[in-house]
Amino acid sequence: MKYNYLGHTGLLVSELCFGTMTFGGKGYWEAIGKVPQKDVNELMKTVVENGINFIDTANVYSFGESEKMLGQSIIDLGLNRNELVIATKVRGKMGEAVNNVGLSRYHIFQSVDESLKRLQLDHIDILYVHGVDPKTPVEETMRALNDIVLTGKVRYIAVCNWPSWMVMKAQGIADKQGWNKFIGMQYYYSVASRDIEREILPVAADQNLGVMPWSPLAGGFLSGKYTRNNQTADGSRRDSFDFPPLNKDKAYDVIDVITEIGHQYNVSAAQIALAWVRLQKGVTSTIIGAKRVDQLLDNIKSTDIELSDFDLKKIDEVSALAKEYPGWMVERQAGDRI
Repeated sequence: MKYNYLGHTGLLVSELCFGTMTFGGKGYWEAIGKVPQKDVNELMKTVVENGINFIDTANVYSFGESEKMLGQSIIDLGLNRNELVIATKVRGKMGEAVNNVGLSRYHIFQSVDESLKRLQLDHIDILYVHGVDPKTPVEETMRALNDIVLTGKVRYIAVCNWPSWMVMKAQGIADKQGWNKFIGMQYYYSVASRDIEREILPVAADQNLGVMPWSPLAGGFLSGKYTRNNQTADGSRRDSFDFPPLNKDKAYDVIDVITEIGHQYNVSAAQIALAWVRLQKGVTSTIIGAKRVDQLLDNIKSTDIELSDFDLKKIDEVSALAKEYPGWMVERQAGDRI
């Protein structure tokens, strides 16, 4: 397992990050996974034995059950907490009380305390804001995040699912005030959905932020189970939980290419899709999830694949974004500054 520095920090994280969204399977998350504690322990054992030190969860995953099961697995397995980098999130609705949602100072402090209890830990290594809260000023959120770091309950802060302009606004406010800034970004990125290449990846490069792609297999669509001739797959979450959205006609073209390349390497299409994300400039750690140990091991094997320039070019040609304004104008005008 290779380890990369996370943004401008000296923190090393594995090039694969294990996501725990499948733990618990409660409420909205039932379609994603219903992994019980016994299987959670087996997955976590496999994760650690294969060198993954970066674990991702969120308070909203199964309404706290994912955090509870992750924390319990660390205890059950006797894992060294100081060898793990644990990330969780804040923003989502966690109860019926009117202030039990959002990115207000009130909710951030409340959520961190509750996450720590569920995880049975004394600190969170990385706290992500999980999305935009249109009712709370960015200034309040950044002040609260800075202050929660100063308490020692959180080591680093990061951002998930914000538009690029808002990330830059937050970084500017924090820089001006001398507050802690975001050190990483978690965004949806796959070979079938390359939207973050327009604005998010340039922001990450400019601000020296780590990039942690979620759903690199497009919610299982790139697993190899789906083709134009087989548009359903028994037992796959995509059949009942069609998320994240994507252009399926284009995705089928991508699947044809990565399946062909997979045959050349004698590996699955999923491994090629994961390898492609891992090899993209700026990517720090790719988030993978699994319900079973064999799925997890198949995903981990993707780190052994080194795609050739020819392979990368072929994949790029079938998956590239259409050029949009002002991107194409910036590119055109930059020609006289090379």
